[in-house]
Amino acid sequence: MQKLMDKIEKPNNLLDSLEDAYDEALKDEEFKNFVGKIKLKRSTLIKYTSSLEESFLEYSHCKECKNILECQNKIKGYAFLPKVKDGNLEFSYRPCKYKIKLDKKNKFHENTLIFNEPKEIAEASFSKIYKTDKKRYKVIIWLTDFTQKYKEDKHQKGLYIYGNFGSGKTYLVSAMFNELAKEGIKSVIVFWPEYLRDLKASFNTNEFSNKFNEVKKVPLLLIDDLGAENTTAWSRDEILCPLLQYRMDEKLPTFFTSNLSLEALEKHLAITSSGTEEVKAGRIISRIKQLADYEEMISKNLRK
Repeated sequence: MQKLMDKIEKPNNLLDSLEDAYDEALKDEEFKNFVGKIKLKRSTLIKYTSSLEESFLEYSHCKECKNILECQNKIKGYAFLPKVKDGNLEFSYRPCKYKIKLDKKNKFHENTLIFNEPKEIAEASFSKIYKTDKKRYKVIIWLTDFTQKYKEDKHQKGLYIYGNFGSGKTYLVSAMFNELAKEGIKSVIVFWPEYLRDLKASFNTNEFSNKFNEVKKVPLLLIDDLGAENTTAWSRDEILCPLLQYRMDEKLPTFFTSNLSLEALEKHLAITSSGTEEVKAGRIISRIKQLADYEEMISKNLRK
């Protein structure tokens, strides 16, 4: 009989406890106003007292917040908020206005794929580029003109930029790609030596085909640091040559950065473990000239 009585009393005690907690929370006028906007009966609301208090706290943080960096909530940029559904109360994390604005601002990153490049490249912007050095002007003007023309004509020549280490070649092209990404135009940037290593590691797998075709067929491509790799017959004749041939046939704008002039690159590509193969190297250079204009950019080392 005692066990039966305990079972009967416990629910009543629990209900009393929930009501006490809810009434205590309602002593805060702001919490009371917050809960008052939820169109549900008291008997339903008291079951969610602790969740409502947590939600109210995050809602209060949002009211005072001036930017996403000041966010005090558990998940930065989100608030734990209630919603009435089918007569019940549900809670979920919803993005704040600052998070929505930030996501919208950064959505263009979805259009740019970057292989093995430093993080700063993803954030490259024309507004942040170093413009004091006049030796960079010709390249900046060329890229600015391309940005405008590309919107009217998708089949233009790209650019081969030759210059010293750290002169900002990759950053400038990346800034242009990011600008076009805001218009929904997809691009890929590959650090060529590392990309070749990745391809070789995935050889004879589906991953190999996916990686190769993604680079080969993308509307805009930057082959970064061409000539920094150890030349092999495989990388030159089986990867680079067909990639350039496809893009040449399809008139897809292709960009290159290198520390080597085209003359020096030709010599670099000619030498493999099999010996010196000038004809095959010449074929690569011929395709690059078909695909891209040429600009030299010798500037101060911005990485120091």
